[in-house]
Amino acid sequence: MEHKPDYEKVILVGCHTDEDDQRFEYSMEELESLTETANGKVLASITQKRERVHPSTYIGKGKVEELGALQEEMEADIIIFNDELSPSQVRNLSADLDARIIDRTQLILDIFAQRARSKEGKLQVELAQLQYLLPRLSGQGVQLSRLGGGIGTRGPGETKLESDRRHIRRRIDDIKTQLSVIVQHRDRYRERRKKNKAFQIALVGYTNAGKSTIFNRWSEADSYEENQLFATLDPMTRKLILPSGFITLVTDTVGFIQDLPTTLIAAFRSTLEEVKEADLLLHVVDMSNPDYYQHEQTVNKLIEDLENDKIPQLTVYNKRDLRHPDFVPTARTETIQISAFEEDDRNELKRKIEQMILGMMKHYHVEVPSTEGKLLSQLKNETILRELTFNEDKELYVCKGYYLEDHQISGPLMKYTV
Repeated sequence: MEHKPDYEKVILVGCHTDEDDQRFEYSMEELESLTETANGKVLASITQKRERVHPSTYIGKGKVEELGALQEEMEADIIIFNDELSPSQVRNLSADLDARIIDRTQLILDIFAQRARSKEGKLQVELAQLQYLLPRLSGQGVQLSRLGGGIGTRGPGETKLESDRRHIRRRIDDIKTQLSVIVQHRDRYRERRKKNKAFQIALVGYTNAGKSTIFNRWSEADSYEENQLFATLDPMTRKLILPSGFITLVTDTVGFIQDLPTTLIAAFRSTLEEVKEADLLLHVVDMSNPDYYQHEQTVNKLIEDLENDKIPQLTVYNKRDLRHPDFVPTARTETIQISAFEEDDRNELKRKIEQMILGMMKHYHVEVPSTEGKLLSQLKNETILRELTFNEDKELYVCKGYYLEDHQISGPLMKYTV
């Protein structure tokens, strides 16, 4: 019996319009990475330079014929287009070509479907998929029933896809209701965190920059760490203790990507919401990637779009051991260069974070009675304690250090200030 390969054979198609050559080349390379992440094997790429995409077939008629011949010759299962296709473009291309037609948005959605772990993540993915599919359902019954498993068909499942639009709209409403309940729970949890005023750090960065490696090595949590795009989809928050004993909360977030459709940004609001609450952003950049500058700019632009650009930021250039020969640090923020796998580098990063937090704090000098055990332990965890001595004559502790002004500990500190 012939063994069926466990990957899909894919041809990529890109339309090079007014963007510069390097950016176009880069987006095609990224499409290939995305395809590999979704378990596809790229056999060939076809590109066409045009003023604008063809309204009915994306590329010109002659190019469609060339693509059809190549698909037959290579026996490709799927043809993936580098932009979002309109419903009519998908219909026309499906009529002309004997392979599944998938666009960039559908490919990213598919990867999200494979990766989502929490209930919220799965619901967000399904919602985005259904909203994407709704306008593409009419008159596509034949094509939809042709879909097998594999890239672009994971997630909602065929039975849902072939149901009528009313059923899908009902499901969309149902998901939105479930999500609003989850969001309320998360808001309550976040309020509790804010009330306790734990210092919050968010790891942000282009997908595959090494955020999860840093997060895992620090917290020994099991955030999904693999050399793949979009490895993390659900926000994860863990405790991180800095060298002085000061406790912070660190959140790992989904990787950013160039030209991420706005519907997908909305779908992953849960992850991006965590960023809004942060007191410090660690922007991780892969310094081994030739496109590191492009990646850095993409993330900065998204941070700006989400109105988070006023949050203090530390740019962490990662993969120092594999540094690209042309790499030059370009960030306008504080920076550090590390290899996330090196313990010394990770500790150096913790020291750098502590130094930045110190810059946001106020100095205190207090004398605390020895009976105030709870307050003393709070000073060790919730402030940066620099000096602690016991005065036997007065039976009290002399403490000097730094605290965050809006933290609830400022009340007790005022009480015992010297």
